[in-house]
Amino acid sequence: MVQIKEFRIVMPLSLEEYQVAQMYMVMKMQQQSTTGDEGVEVLQNKPFSDDEFGEGQYTSKVYHLQSKAPSWLTTFAPADALYPSIPSAFVLTYLLVFVGHVSPFDAVVKSSYFSKFFMSIDTVHKADNGYSENVHGLSEDQLAARQVEVIDIASAATDYWSYIVGRNNVDFSNFQSARSGREPLLEGWQDHCSPVMTAYKLVTIDAPYWGFGSRLEQAMMAGERSLFLESHRNCFAWIDEWFGLTVEVLRELEQQSDYSLNMKLGRPCSAESWMTQEESPLQGEKSVA
Repeated sequence: MVQIKEFRIVMPLSLEEYQVAQMYMVMKMQQQSTTGDEGVEVLQNKPFSDDEFGEGQYTSKVYHLQSKAPSWLTTFAPADALYPSIPSAFVLTYLLVFVGHVSPFDAVVKSSYFSKFFMSIDTVHKADNGYSENVHGLSEDQLAARQVEVIDIASAATDYWSYIVGRNNVDFSNFQSARSGREPLLEGWQDHCSPVMTAYKLVTIDAPYWGFGSRLEQAMMAGERSLFLESHRNCFAWIDEWFGLTVEVLRELEQQSDYSLNMKLGRPCSAESWMTQEESPLQGEKSVA
């Protein structure tokens, strides 16, 4: 059965700050999780231009994380099946996405072994505190199937997936940013915080496999929730590291980081790390979404 769940992550940041925070967070978390055996391999990371959706950034990565897979899953598939390929296409510029437009897909996850498995993550960013309804423009049937969960980045709750994804120990109730002046996140902070924005992430998972498909869907959804929580906690916890940086500077750092990641894994960097803006990855991805 297809699982559809919308996670709403409220952030004490402006839309422009969130763009920088997210770019910095992705680079740092990838570096932290990549060693000689496991981690993130960057296949492509390049700007593109599309007639319908405008300019954006396209990335394609392979996550080598076999040791983090639930033990029960390894009984159904060989090790190489646990290398999901995640093409991530931000098909609008961040400015367009942040003012409320939605891309056809933010990320699509594929596995060569589980060929019928499908998972997509559609994201909309809005300058609100998480109360906007149906920002993804779902049909009545989709809305009836959709679940909604608001994620509080100040939450101290942990579970199995927190251990797998990782967890920083920052107590946001006592947090103080030296560079930005942001104050602690106390109970109910989402309703009176300024600036504020929300990442609306719609996760759709379909694993049509008898015997373990439902369990796989539930595990993947729980894993995505923990990843959303931890990554957004890091966005705010690391504010004094990224505050004041520009998107242009971070794009340069991304290239250095991509090269470093692939070197750690002993894989040469792709000769197609950047392509001309006349080439659009969407031409080969629309059928996937």
